[in-house]
Amino acid sequence: WYLELAKVQLQNGNEKQQACTRRTLVRVLETLLRLAHPLIPFITEELWQSVKSLAAAEGTSIMLAAYPETNPAKLDPASEARIQLLKDMVNACRSLRGEMSLPPSQKVPLLIAGDPATVSEFAPYLQALARMESVAACGSELPDNDAPVQIVGDFRLMLKIEIDIDAERARLGKEIARIEGEIAKAEKKLATPSFVERAPEAVVLQERQRLTDFVALLAKLRNQHARLG
Repeated sequence: WYLELAKVQLQNGNEKQQACTRRTLVRVLETLLRLAHPLIPFITEELWQSVKSLAAAEGTSIMLAAYPETNPAKLDPASEARIQLLKDMVNACRSLRGEMSLPPSQKVPLLIAGDPATVSEFAPYLQALARMESVAACGSELPDNDAPVQIVGDFRLMLKIEIDIDAERARLGKEIARIEGEIAKAEKKLATPSFVERAPEAVVLQERQRLTDFVALLAKLRNQHARLG
C-alpha cells in the first residue's frame, strides 16, 4: 500500500513531500534488508551496500549491523486510522467499479459526501489507486441518482456515470438469480449430515462463511434492484 501511495507523493507532491517520501522509502528498505538478512543473506548484503549511504547507515557489512527492534514510542494510532480510512475508500471505489462492470482502463468521476477537507486530502490517492477520472466533494448528500453507493464511515461514495436503467436492472436480475443459486447449493450442502460430520472443520466453517457472504451480497443486490424500480 505504501509503495502505491508513495508514487502519488513523488509524482504530485511538493519538494518537501517528495524528499520526505524518498527518505522514508530508503530507510524502510534498509531496515527490511536487516530484517531479511538471516533468511536471504547474500542478496541483502549486496543491496545493503548500495543503500546504506542513502539511509545514513554505518558499518562495513550488514552482518555487523544491529538487528531492528520495535520502538513502541513511534506507534501512531491516529495516523494508522487515517490511512485505514483511505484504504477503505479505495476498496469501496474498486467495489463500485466491480458492481458497474467497469474495465480497468475506464476512468470515471467519483462523488463523495462527507468532510470536504478529508475528500480534498484523499483525492490524489483515490484517483491514482482506484483509477478515478476526478474526485469531488458534494457536501453532506449525494445527488439523486440510481448509481450504486458505498458507505465508508461517515462518507458516502458514488460513481458519476449515466446508467442504462433497463440494462442495469437486467444485469442485476441475472446476478441475483446466480447468487440465489449459490445460496441454495450452500444451504443444501450444510444441511447434509454426512458433509457436516465428515468434512474437516475448516471446510465446514469456510462453507458457512461463503453462505453468510452470499446472503449479505444478495441483500445488497436486491436493494440496488429495488432502487431501479
